Amino acid sequence: MFGKNSEPDSDLQSSSNNKSSHEGVFTPNHDVSAFVGEGVEFKGVINYEGTVRIDGQLEGEIHTAGVLIVGQGAVIQAKVKAGTIICRGRIVGDVVAREKIQLMSPAVLNGSVKTPSLSMEENVLFNGNCEMGLNPAK
Repeated sequence: MFGKNSEPDSDLQSSSNNKSSHEGVFTPNHDVSAFVGEGVEFKGVINYEGTVRIDGQLEGEIHTAGVLIVGQGAVIQAKVKAGTIICRGRIVGDVVAREKIQLMSPAVLNGSVKTPSLSMEENVLFNGNCEMGLNPAK
């Protein structure tokens, strides 16, 4: 939707060649509703359904029951509430996920986290508080 990349993301496809626990997570299996591309800066509030991939910079708030994919080059300074968060980039702010958060190398997350399921690969940096339970936020 936004950005300069109109072809399938080679980062997504190449990571699907890595046979790790996140196989398929960063592949085109997710039907991406919107795309904030590399080099794009966005300030404001995003409300959406479905899946959004961010590879640029975002400052503000993100609200969804769907999936948020944060690409390796992304920088997000925001309050985030989502169903599922899959991150290889940088997030600064409070993060709430109703289903799960997957932090994949080289992700950096600075802030508080509330989720029933959290997974982190080696070399991920997480600085903050983590609260896990059945329903983190309604």
